[in-house]
Amino acid sequence: MSTNTCLFNQYQSVITSINPNNLENGYFPEDLLIQKEGSFSVWYAPFDYVNLAAKIVLVGITPGYQQASNALRKAHQVLMTGGSNDHAKAEAKKFASFSGPMRSNLTDMLDFIGIPQSLNISSTKALFEDQTHLVHFTSALRYPVMINGENYGGTPAITKTPFLKHQLESWFAKECQMLPEALFVPLGPKVSESLWTLNQKGILRSDQILDGLPHPSGANAERVKYFLMKKNKDALSSRTNPSVIDQARETLIRKVNAAIDEKNEKRLLTPVEN
Repeated sequence: MSTNTCLFNQYQSVITSINPNNLENGYFPEDLLIQKEGSFSVWYAPFDYVNLAAKIVLVGITPGYQQASNALRKAHQVLMTGGSNDHAKAEAKKFASFSGPMRSNLTDMLDFIGIPQSLNISSTKALFEDQTHLVHFTSALRYPVMINGENYGGTPAITKTPFLKHQLESWFAKECQMLPEALFVPLGPKVSESLWTLNQKGILRSDQILDGLPHPSGANAERVKYFLMKKNKDALSSRTNPSVIDQARETLIRKVNAAIDEKNEKRLLTPVEN
């Protein structure tokens, strides 16, 4: 299931006219430019799809150029082979979402804190395979944001920059309202800050926000290993603060266990139909 709160129809003709080979060369067609202000630019890529049945939402900061080009390429392929707009949106989103070492680190950490038990699946790896109906992939800044032509990486902060805060509230906040019972997993402190800002506005409840995971990128391997208790505290470099990770780990496990308990309680209170 998806929502039509998106720009896909507006940019469909541009997507079908794209030469996919050009996307390999750091190229965005100017017709995909949504908005520009100072050093910031926002570009269209097909990240509109919202899985309204999702039980868990994985939130990045914004699609990078590679992720955006993958989504555009996939949408172009689906449309050119006769696929519908809805099918193109869903396939583009799924194809371009977390992959490589990031996916492995992310699923290992989600397994560790008990997400499979909360979703009644064997492993969160299934969210990328045969249980995709349970997950929604998104970003605090839904459409690719560039700063001086480069991928935006969190500086300046979303919540302290009017242009970026407007992007957050225009798109991601609306997605949150469509998923009132889902758990939200922010990837990185900048995304966490955005979610807590929406919490202060009454858009997300605190029990929905599972923040504190080390960012799952390969460059963050030490923090991920310590979170998973695969590296001893005395072996950590000075770049890793173990107390912060210990506290986050404990809080996340407690929140997930509370969600599991609430789910089980609701199941017990639901009348059995004859």
